Amino acid sequence: MKADRLLSILLLLQTRGRMTAAELARELEVSVRTVYRDAEALGAAGVPLYGDAGHSGGYQLLAGYRTRLTGLSTGEAEALFLTGMPGPAAELGLGRAVSAAQLKLRAALPPELRAQADRMRLRFHLDAPGWYAEHAETPYLARVADAVWRGRVIEVGYRRWQAPQEVERRLAPYGLVLKAGRWYLVASPAGARETEGARETDGARATDGAREPRTYRVDQILRVAETAEEAEPPEGFDLAAHWQRTQADFHARLHPEEAVVRLSPRAAARLTGAQARALAATGEPDPELTGWTRATLPIESAAQAEGQFLSLGADAEVLLPTALRDRVRSTLAAMAARYA
Repeated sequence: MKADRLLSILLLLQTRGRMTAAELARELEVSVRTVYRDAEALGAAGVPLYGDAGHSGGYQLLAGYRTRLTGLSTGEAEALFLTGMPGPAAELGLGRAVSAAQLKLRAALPPELRAQADRMRLRFHLDAPGWYAEHAETPYLARVADAVWRGRVIEVGYRRWQAPQEVERRLAPYGLVLKAGRWYLVASPAGARETEGARETDGARATDGAREPRTYRVDQILRVAETAEEAEPPEGFDLAAHWQRTQADFHARLHPEEAVVRLSPRAAARLTGAQARALAATGEPDPELTGWTRATLPIESAAQAEGQFLSLGADAEVLLPTALRDRVRSTLAAMAARYA
């Protein structure tokens, strides 16, 4: 609707300052010509909006002009109370601030929107962590978050999976990510170049140079000391885009090998994630067992795949690689001897 679009332009200029017609068009998913017409309509309605031509031009509001309009639709008001953030906010030390902000927002809403928002809050609850994952204690999360926000280098004691397990790190923090109920710090080494043994961390691998952003589990941080040194992310660094690339790289490295297996319908139904997708892409009717499927599945390693396929019992058979098939056969022989 045009009225919604005009209000969106007004709020965008109020919050972001000068914006070109092309930037507004991309944001609102309309044509530049439509933005020109909307700008004329706002001016005709008395909004102090003016535009400058040229390379550094664009639209902006007269200095000091503010509008109290929020333009919240019913869906938008409901969505603000469905963010699922009270728990994480409390971990960051912001629980009281979030509660106060929601209280003020609720008080500012018209009665009909307030009733809809209350209904949404009472009917829906978001709990992101998995069922069997234990809550990870993060005693230094608030201090790490403060360093991220203020842009300060931190010195941390860190526990990692490889020897030596406890190491000292000097980090330039770029951002925090909450994934499946666990907090991760995205940071790069600050100061002296790290040793080769420190090149890998929990969730990411350095790919080019010692200052490549890496991922650290916040619950593995043993101590934190903030320094006076400033920490600025690289120019153009986007935390969400970086995390997406990191996750894609992680999943690509998670299953570097393949196995050819035949599966019963019951075993096929138990596959998840990358293996379920591979089954859908490569699965074909098995030529020897009616109703079974033969497929090429990604695996992490022979040792890991052995346990997985054994857990499927008689509903799965490994055909290739031969080394994996031999491992399964050897384990089955040892089990038969144990239970003889």
